[in-house]
Amino acid sequence: MIADFKKDMMKRYEMNDMGLLHHFLGMEFYQHGDGAFICQKKYAENILVKFGMADCKPMATPLVVSEKLVKEDGEKKVDSILYRSLVGNLLYLTATRPDIMFASSLLSRFMHNPSQLHLGAAKRVLRYIKGTLDYGIKFCKSTTLNLHGYCDSDWGGCLDDMKSTSGYCFSLGSGVFSWASKKQQSVAQSSAEAEYVSASLATSQTIWLRRILEDIGEKQKEATVMFCDNKSAIDIAKNPVYHSRTRHIAIKHHFIRDAIEDGEVELKFCKSEDQVADIFTKALPKDKFNYFREMLGVQGQHIKGGIC
Repeated sequence: MIADFKKDMMKRYEMNDMGLLHHFLGMEFYQHGDGAFICQKKYAENILVKFGMADCKPMATPLVVSEKLVKEDGEKKVDSILYRSLVGNLLYLTATRPDIMFASSLLSRFMHNPSQLHLGAAKRVLRYIKGTLDYGIKFCKSTTLNLHGYCDSDWGGCLDDMKSTSGYCFSLGSGVFSWASKKQQSVAQSSAEAEYVSASLATSQTIWLRRILEDIGEKQKEATVMFCDNKSAIDIAKNPVYHSRTRHIAIKHHFIRDAIEDGEVELKFCKSEDQVADIFTKALPKDKFNYFREMLGVQGQHIKGGIC
């Protein structure tokens, strides 16, 4: 089937078959019999050299759990151009490193007026990268492609405006291929509301991904299961009676109920201990961070693409 597709493409367009993909825009691809592995090791090494951190001491996690960053922390201001360049490089690295997505998103909030504390936090992310240079995402071959996702939120995690952070990720059975960490646009009045808004954001992504999969011949016959660790948010989405008590929530978020009724999305409860999207909403302790990182499919590799 793939061979026929290639022949058809070569007939329609002027192109050459150069074999398996190995490098593309700073990303490295290793394809083998049971799947594929993508990473940005060389790009990560270049970042460390660029910012003078090639010989730095590695760290186990990208952020300190007890540290809360704010815009005005009283610390000395640093070169904003340097800081923006560093954060920009980190954001591009998230193309294959979802484990630093929250840290990079958090640091991007202070690009206009960064302080020494913000720069120190960014350098800690570089120290984490130093210890995980060989890490990337492993995708395993599977006979079925069932889309499923996780959505989560903190509550009032940003101390500057008390807004919450939404996080989600999606997988087809192995490593994640779509993820996000984004601060919500309005202040949530409860943890249930914050989770509901996060589920709404993830639902939009779910519908888009289902359309893409259908276009490439992998139509999802069943509703996409999305795991949420807040029962109240699930009840709000499923029970229209709750809507009369949630009128302060923007109407745009209520479309999640239509997606449930149309059979496109199914919200299911999962324990907080298994909520992998938690890694996109807050700083986590080492053991929990490592567990969720593994659930994302992020792991190390040996030389020549072998998986650790």
